[in-house]
Amino acid sequence: MAHSLHRSRATRGASGVQRIPVGFGAELRRRRIEAGLSLGKLATLICFSKGHLSKIERGVKAPSHDLAQLCDSALNAGGQLSILISAPARSADEVPLTDADVGTPWTLRMQAGGESDFVAFDHTSPGGGALPATIVSWSLAPPLLESGETNSALPHFRNVFDEFRRLGQLFGPAVVAQLCIAATSALRGMAHQAQPAHRGVVLRLASRFAEYTGWMAQEAGSDAASLWWTEQAVQLAADGGDDELAAYALVRRAELALYTGDSMATVQLARLAGQQARSARIRGLAAQREAQGHALVGDRDACRRALDRGAELTSGAAPPDDADPVLGSIHLPDLTGFVAGWCMHDLGSPAEAVTLLGDGLDAIPAESRRARARYGARLALALANVGEIEPACAIAELVASHVALVDSATIRADLLRLSRVLNRWPKNPTVRRTLPHLAIGLHTHRIGPGTPG
Repeated sequence: MAHSLHRSRATRGASGVQRIPVGFGAELRRRRIEAGLSLGKLATLICFSKGHLSKIERGVKAPSHDLAQLCDSALNAGGQLSILISAPARSADEVPLTDADVGTPWTLRMQAGGESDFVAFDHTSPGGGALPATIVSWSLAPPLLESGETNSALPHFRNVFDEFRRLGQLFGPAVVAQLCIAATSALRGMAHQAQPAHRGVVLRLASRFAEYTGWMAQEAGSDAASLWWTEQAVQLAADGGDDELAAYALVRRAELALYTGDSMATVQLARLAGQQARSARIRGLAAQREAQGHALVGDRDACRRALDRGAELTSGAAPPDDADPVLGSIHLPDLTGFVAGWCMHDLGSPAEAVTLLGDGLDAIPAESRRARARYGARLALALANVGEIEPACAIAELVASHVALVDSATIRADLLRLSRVLNRWPKNPTVRRTLPHLAIGLHTHRIGPGTPG
């Protein structure tokens, strides 16, 4: 199993006392003096207070990962300060749901051959029995389809997939994932009943619904479910004669590693994806993910090389074949610029990130809430880290309102970082107005008992 490059984490142990990364303060002081910077000058460069930096150098206070990245950039440390601490873990306050006031429970069982069984229970019926009473149930078995029937149905399913993607920009996984699962099952059943000549195209479309279900699972905060659905997508695509989705699945796995702060796994998986992929688009996406992995540990040169490679591949990629939906993000007009801005921020260069992200938020349609929230969170984080508090807070409030609707665990990870940065200005009236909005956006999605995540 791949492991992180990071050595330690400034956390709170069982006693509630912070664990300070050994040697960080001394190394920061050594590099600062070597660079000819006073404590006050460095504090000004990275938008932290002189007193805060003094406490970190003396080992009184634990440094954040953001501070380490900023110091790496200001002191040209090449990521050596960031590597002394680990990336912050993603927050996950998981609260089990109860059975109170959930209405009549339903169970829908879907078989590989297209058969399905539906049962509705009455859990409030008297009698004290161990099992709830069945209100209604039925079973459905798909008929054998003629080739013409399969062909006429597929364009409708393709339109449905595009609609589900649009729904995923407006609403959260609780709405979209269930729809995608049902469509995946329906297509899988159609494939079993279809004529051999048409089975492959049905399975490939089913694989796209399964892959998008995996993305919704990640957004819901369940990495285990995301991996499971992605593997189902790979198998469906392979059965349909498409092995390119296997390469894209490695890009998705690299993204999961990125959000857990595992830079080594991010880079390794992305490189493997680039080696396996045939299309320029997937190789370009893999290069972008590799760049983000290098940025996590402050390797600026490797990051820039990967960014350049990704930009060249994606700009030269052939137009997608309309027969199969495009893999990867389609709602960010400038994905290359967004990834580059993300990398510059993680490299401790928020000013460069602000320049790269620029006015890109305005180019994203208003109905693409998820894309706007993801882009806005990164832009607000970069603005806050260069001391542009007013615009950062304005964007942060927009992001928080979107996240409350689209329910994204990955965007909440950035909101949490943004909240920590803004807390450096606790007396600023704009910050004081914005922080309650962020608290609402950070409300964690509730995952039921037994659900990994």
